[in-house]
Amino acid sequence: MAAACASGQAVPETVAVQLLGVLWFVSVTTGPWGAAAAGGEETLKCEDLKVGQYICKDPKINDATQEPVNCTNYTAHVPCFPAPNITCKDFSGNETHFTGNEVGFLKPVSCRNVNGYSYKVAVALSLFLGWLGADRFYLGYPALGLLKFCTVGFCGIGSLIDFILISMQM
Repeated sequence: MAAACASGQAVPETVAVQLLGVLWFVSVTTGPWGAAAAGGEETLKCEDLKVGQYICKDPKINDATQEPVNCTNYTAHVPCFPAPNITCKDFSGNETHFTGNEVGFLKPVSCRNVNGYSYKVAVALSLFLGWLGADRFYLGYPALGLLKFCTVGFCGIGSLIDFILISMQM
């Protein structure tokens, strides 16, 4: 080995270390850390922050419908607060340095039970026609609806269980 080094040939381990050093240097100077340190990267929008860099409030739930308040087009929006010392562009496009108390963006949250079916209609069908399977047909489960129809609501037990599940929105 020593003879190979003395004759001018590179040892494979030395070449590998040098190659790793060059790759590390290139990744640091062109990667996310190098570009941010050099000022070459544009500030992220607050919506693009990673999990852990922001916290969102829980949506307010309407007691009557058991759905988030202001739920439209199957979504509700909850305020999210970027962590302290995070700089990002807020919903108005301004670059802001956050302290943890300011709303950075509104995160869309899907409404749990808004799937095109009326909760009130489903409960009414389950209560009055559940033994015929009408509730399951309405909710898009024709196989369960047919099974309930043929067994007269699983002899009443299935109708009671379905009424409880639909009432609890499960």
